[in-house]
Amino acid sequence: MQYIALPNTEKRQLPFYLAMEEYVARHIQTEDCFFMWQVEPTVIFGRNQLIDTEVNTAYCREHGIKLFRRKSGGGCVYADWSNIMFSYITTEEAVAFTYHRYVSMVVGVLQKLGIPASASGRNDVLIEGRKVSGNAFYRIPGRSIVHGTMLYDTDREHMAKAITPADEKLQSKGVNSVRQHIALLKDYTTLSLDAFKDFIRTTLCDNEYMLTEKDVSAIEELMQEYLTDAFIYGHNPGYTVVKKKHLDGVGMFEIQLELKEGIIKNINIMGDFFLIGDLDAGILHLLRGVPLERTALETTLPSHLEDVILHLKKADFIEMLLQEN
Repeated sequence: MQYIALPNTEKRQLPFYLAMEEYVARHIQTEDCFFMWQVEPTVIFGRNQLIDTEVNTAYCREHGIKLFRRKSGGGCVYADWSNIMFSYITTEEAVAFTYHRYVSMVVGVLQKLGIPASASGRNDVLIEGRKVSGNAFYRIPGRSIVHGTMLYDTDREHMAKAITPADEKLQSKGVNSVRQHIALLKDYTTLSLDAFKDFIRTTLCDNEYMLTEKDVSAIEELMQEYLTDAFIYGHNPGYTVVKKKHLDGVGMFEIQLELKEGIIKNINIMGDFFLIGDLDAGILHLLRGVPLERTALETTLPSHLEDVILHLKKADFIEMLLQEN
């Protein structure tokens, strides 16, 4: 696997690295690529999440914690200088295989250090039952991108207080609960953070591609999209009906509907689910103008919604649409 290196060690904001992933995926013609990065304290929320319901924005402003959106699905994560971020770009298209390959790779590296790591659920790496890494996925034509956290150490108070999980989620609340639910690598290895990064790189990668200054300029141009208020905060027009539900193995959903005489005039779907297809073309566009009733929904929606949202079954989605508030 090829390691993607930058020509200098300048400290950069998180959107630069998100743009770097996208640039590498579009322009570096190597089957598998990998790189690591670190940022100042930042909350990164998923493509389909509502910032006001997922992030404690007042706490973040008070403590200088940055807020940015990514193009992959999934939930909010907190990152800081003691948390290493991994980016993996591959030509493999199958979502399940890509996740399995990447997570197995990470677990294998940790086990080489004698760390009792294991894979769990849809996207996590655990140590003795506690989460040390969470990952998210998205695709562009011809390439898949997996990125995620690796907790060497972190500010647990910021982690606990910067992110505000919905009541429906079974997530930790407070610093003490964070300590119970996460693992830190520093407690399982004598390697320093830099030495750990060197070990990861030499174990996973056998050659290097050094980006040029021209590449960096192109990444900085691509980064501008990630910095716009429209991308970070989104557009949240008023909806007449909002339905919320958590589906085990899929994620949290907030379905926003604009109804007129029982017809879906507009629809938006937010949440921490994993988007693997085109949400607008695959679901939203199809439902606009359709009556909100079972027969019409069953006729309109495609059979395999899991091609759009990971593990989402058509029947479960229809039940969410029809549930009483």
